[in-house]
Amino acid sequence: MAATARLSRRLCAAALAAAAGGAVLLYQPALSANDLNGGSQLSPIRQRISDLNAAVPSRAVQESALIGSSSVNPLDVLVIGGGATGCGVALDAVTRGLRVGLVEREDFSSGTSSRSTKLIHGGVRYLEKAVFNLDYGQLKLVFHALEERKQMIENAPHLCHALPCMTPCFDWFEVVYYWMGLKMYDLVAGARLLHLSRYYSAQESSELFPTLARKGKDRNMKGTVVYYDGQMNDSRVNIGLALTAALAGAAVLNHAEVISFLKDEVDERIIGARIRDNLSGKEFDTYAKVIVNAAGPFCDSVRKMADKDVRPMICPSSGVHIVLPDYYSPEGMGLIVPKTKDGRVVFMLPWLGRTVAGTTDSNTSITLLPEPHEDEIQFILDAISDYLNVKVRRTDVLSAWSGIRPLATDPSAKNTESISRDHVVCEEYPGLVTITGGKWTTYRSMAEDAVNAAIKSGKLSPTSNCLTQNLRLIGGDGWDPASFTVLAQQYVRMKKTHSGKVVPGVMDTAAAKHLSHAYGTLAERVAAIAQNENLGKRLAHGYPFLEAEVAYCARHEYCESAVDFIARRSRLAFLDTDAAGRALPRIIEILATEHKWDRSRKKQEFQKATQFLETFKSSKNAQFHDGKHT
Repeated sequence: MAATARLSRRLCAAALAAAAGGAVLLYQPALSANDLNGGSQLSPIRQRISDLNAAVPSRAVQESALIGSSSVNPLDVLVIGGGATGCGVALDAVTRGLRVGLVEREDFSSGTSSRSTKLIHGGVRYLEKAVFNLDYGQLKLVFHALEERKQMIENAPHLCHALPCMTPCFDWFEVVYYWMGLKMYDLVAGARLLHLSRYYSAQESSELFPTLARKGKDRNMKGTVVYYDGQMNDSRVNIGLALTAALAGAAVLNHAEVISFLKDEVDERIIGARIRDNLSGKEFDTYAKVIVNAAGPFCDSVRKMADKDVRPMICPSSGVHIVLPDYYSPEGMGLIVPKTKDGRVVFMLPWLGRTVAGTTDSNTSITLLPEPHEDEIQFILDAISDYLNVKVRRTDVLSAWSGIRPLATDPSAKNTESISRDHVVCEEYPGLVTITGGKWTTYRSMAEDAVNAAIKSGKLSPTSNCLTQNLRLIGGDGWDPASFTVLAQQYVRMKKTHSGKVVPGVMDTAAAKHLSHAYGTLAERVAAIAQNENLGKRLAHGYPFLEAEVAYCARHEYCESAVDFIARRSRLAFLDTDAAGRALPRIIEILATEHKWDRSRKKQEFQKATQFLETFKSSKNAQFHDGKHT
């Protein structure tokens, strides 16, 4: 009751301050571990990560490190799962001075982490619940999400940025309701504020968002309220986490699957895992004092390897997204409708030169390659058409995908019906710590909690506390939004014509900006390959992706398949399935040169990638011929 009363008083104060136009800082964070003892520990790690000449160890070296562990000389931590949380755990643990390994049965970010909304949420919907339910727990979630949002943007500035989001209002009550709510959100954010929210008239809104309808079915728009959240290139952030962990000393290995656990015969504690390299078929044992299960939607299948009778804790939820041409939304302004006819949220956001639209959660089943249903795609098209003054067509859909969010129940909770929107950390079986639930925005603090639990479980001896709060990811240290000008001024894109003649091509602004944002301070290494190795041609008409990126990712980013490249290293599959399909032969040709594939492997890669693209509804999406929409 006391906590509820305090919350009520603070929210009233915030509301009064908002009405008066004042500014109040409601939340002051405690000193972090970095402030207490991280400085001296962090410097050498930062140096390794920011070294422009540093190269991650090869895949063979990483596998050897995992094989080299033994029962008498085990790793401290072995992480299962290469999504945002798993790679975050590996980075956190290795920067604390622990010996760390990580295995992922597919590719880094191949599951939920590459299929997100691309938003870095500050928790504005939690604030609404906190106010109306006087729920201090929800308010704490807002504080936490705002803090992590700020850190995420600062730690990967080349891959994350602030994005204004517009909410249309169709009566004056909505205007006042959303304006006051978002002003309260600004106040709660305090020092974590990205930019102030504000109201725009209907005329101003039309100028900012030309495709937004001012008149609809028996309603007129009174104006819009715009607030700011973060946006990211999700799989590139995830790859950055894996590479940063590798540079810091972790042995990370994609396309490697845990097939069984190794247990101590005396006390039945898990002491390692049997791992299969899914590329070579080779199997080996890796020993570790603690195993962290960060397999996302698949964490129950990992838990069942330890105890086949374990109670499921994952409640899978699906989010469907579609990509539309850029003309649906202006560059630098998103549209969010908080409540559609069926109560779901619908959003439409600019992303990598196109428009991504989607919905919030709906129930689903767990599968390795989730597919969006046609009726879900149509629901999104119908929902956004209610708010636009342009015709919304199925033939404009460039790509469509579904992502599975692992909502979790705490197995130790008495009430099994309570599904957490936050994360759950538990150790039901000695030596196996499970971390699941949560969301992209809070991956770093989730990882911190999991490593703390692993240290306790294995009685580990880290050399420092958590250091990841102020640790920039690979490519982020020293990056500047104007860095692309160096690429445009100093590099050309040497390329071969159809006749085989090598000719110079301009490193145009679009290509330079893309390289700068995708690779940060390492973009010059990609540009040098484009210039010096005649790999400067674009992979697909209308997109800035260069042939040089395929070679670079094969050499320096553990890109082991065509799908790895089109889906996670570049985002071509997510942006345009037709363009990805047309680029496939050249991508496979370059990867074959880098990895020494034979004709059989090249044919296999083409088949796998084509099947993968079909799960993005590729045959029903927009088709192009010579750059023209057909």
